[in-house]
Amino acid sequence: MPEVGDKAPDFTLASTVGELTLSKVNQRKKVVLAFYIEDNTPG
Repeated sequence: MPEVGDKAPDFTLASTVGELTLSKVNQRKKVVLAFYIEDNTPG
């Protein structure tokens, strides 16, 4: 389980402008990751 302040593992996601890789974005600006587990789910 990650702890506050731990670096996130590098990953790549699809985006509206192609692929988005965390390590490439993180080189240009600070990144905050937020996860909404119940988005797009009923209830």
